[in-house]
Amino acid sequence: MSKEIFAAFYTQKGGAGKSTMTILVASYLHYVKNYNVAVIDCDTSQASICDLREHEIKVINENAYFKSLAYNHFLNLGKKSYPIIRSNAGDALDEAERLMREEAVKPDIIFFDLPGTLKSNDVIKTLSQMDYIFTPISADRLDMESSLQFVTLFNENLITTGIAKTKGLHLFWTKVDGREKNELYGMYESIMEEMNISIMKTRLPDSKRFRKEMLGDRKNIFRSTFFPAEKSQIKGSNIDLLSDEIISLIKWQ
Repeated sequence: MSKEIFAAFYTQKGGAGKSTMTILVASYLHYVKNYNVAVIDCDTSQASICDLREHEIKVINENAYFKSLAYNHFLNLGKKSYPIIRSNAGDALDEAERLMREEAVKPDIIFFDLPGTLKSNDVIKTLSQMDYIFTPISADRLDMESSLQFVTLFNENLITTGIAKTKGLHLFWTKVDGREKNELYGMYESIMEEMNISIMKTRLPDSKRFRKEMLGDRKNIFRSTFFPAEKSQIKGSNIDLLSDEIISLIKWQ
């Protein structure tokens, strides 16, 4: 690897789980696959990733179980937790440059958590500098229309014109209900294939575990910025498969 990668989980639709995906994949890649990761939280209206990191610090400091777990975790890992930078969409790229300049260990991948609005010039500017964009979608008509509109506009106005440096824009299914017919996904994927839109193989199930955070009385860890999701929680979530597929799509220069 000779160049860091800028990546973002992005969609215009609220509640799609962009921040959750960022946390889970960043933690899996940093703590399990041994990539060096950084996260820039640009969503000033929520700053949910920064808030989660601050909450976890408080839990670890106040809870003997998690304090011991964190000590052993980082001792065995041999490196620190990944940095999370609070920013805004306009300053995010400058923060990334500063991070790469000042960090002793240079990140392989920097994830940007951006607000879900394309009405902001700052969001468009930063999004256009992503090497890879991963868009979560669900089998809902309004969700599909919004996602396909975003991908089409981004491709036509930014990628094909050379304004964006994006090498890959890939969609992936989330909130997949096992009771839904596979024909429904096949129909949508046929439409995307005709539109020359890339759809990833990994599908994430509809599961309450994606909303679980580290609490003082909860020992099963899933969504965390300090720890990887536990194997028992990873099983069936497909976060490991999604992370591996993301790495397979990324091409380092």
